[in-house]
Amino acid sequence: MARPLNLLRRRFYSSPATTLTPANIQALDEYIASPKKLVLEDTFNVERVSDLFITLPTRDGTRRPYASPRLGTPVGYGWHLAFFHARTPESLLSPDGTDGALEFGPPEPFTRRMWASGRMSWNAKHPLLIGKTAISSSTFGSVEKKGFDTESPMVFVTQKIDITMGGETHPSITEERSHVYMGESVSPSNIPRIVKNIPPSADFTFKFTPSLTTLFRFSALMFNAHLIHLDKDWAQLSRGYPERLVHGPLTALMLLEVTKFHKPAAEIAHFEYRARNPVIVNVPMAIKGVWVDEHTATVWCEDDAGVVGMTGTVKLHKQSAHE
Repeated sequence: MARPLNLLRRRFYSSPATTLTPANIQALDEYIASPKKLVLEDTFNVERVSDLFITLPTRDGTRRPYASPRLGTPVGYGWHLAFFHARTPESLLSPDGTDGALEFGPPEPFTRRMWASGRMSWNAKHPLLIGKTAISSSTFGSVEKKGFDTESPMVFVTQKIDITMGGETHPSITEERSHVYMGESVSPSNIPRIVKNIPPSADFTFKFTPSLTTLFRFSALMFNAHLIHLDKDWAQLSRGYPERLVHGPLTALMLLEVTKFHKPAAEIAHFEYRARNPVIVNVPMAIKGVWVDEHTATVWCEDDAGVVGMTGTVKLHKQSAHE
């Protein structure tokens, strides 16, 4: 099955050619020069965490008995990705359903957004707790222009995010989250990118198929109306993909979930990940991992054709590596 290549380093074709006007350049420069900050508040209530559990194949009761979240226990690794969403009215969403410039997106013509990469670190002394309210504070990390001398210019935007429990001064999670933005005329190649240095075997594996129900439920949890996850015609006709795409944050979350599934006592300190190829709905996939040393794991997801969708590195607190 032919698969489209990842947006980070894929070749693009354009029809017609994208031409940036002086007004486009000026608007982008003004965007870069303008400080941005987004502060969101959310509560890790038992009901919403339960909704996340029933969405994740690691926790929905099909592999292990279902265990309900409990008040006062730490929020799991990566669960915050399903919280802290902007509440943008439908009339102000971009045509593709994203929050666009109302959040951190650049101005036109850079209206196509894809989740690219990220990193997270957890403060074990100040964990987020189920039932408690926390504050997410996002600022600009960096804005990088690429391909501006070609027909396919791109803008990489990185947010720096601190998530802090109400009443606390030390962040529980520090995160960087990068998105790539492109113009509407840029279409993906249908040749997957070959990802090098993937281990030939795995120490642990978890197989599942992300379904339309999975995508719908995770979109609802994130309050995410991005049509690339919801509308087949949009994904195919407007974006050039064979089907709807699995959310980047869902794949990243599953890398963390599977590591924890196979090593329940592990206390994760740091996680880095990078999208490599789009992950397609209804295509069987495997989350795999190899322990590089006693506290570091290389993790990745691949489909049944061997196409790697995302890679990552998980680092444990050293004191938990022996447990």
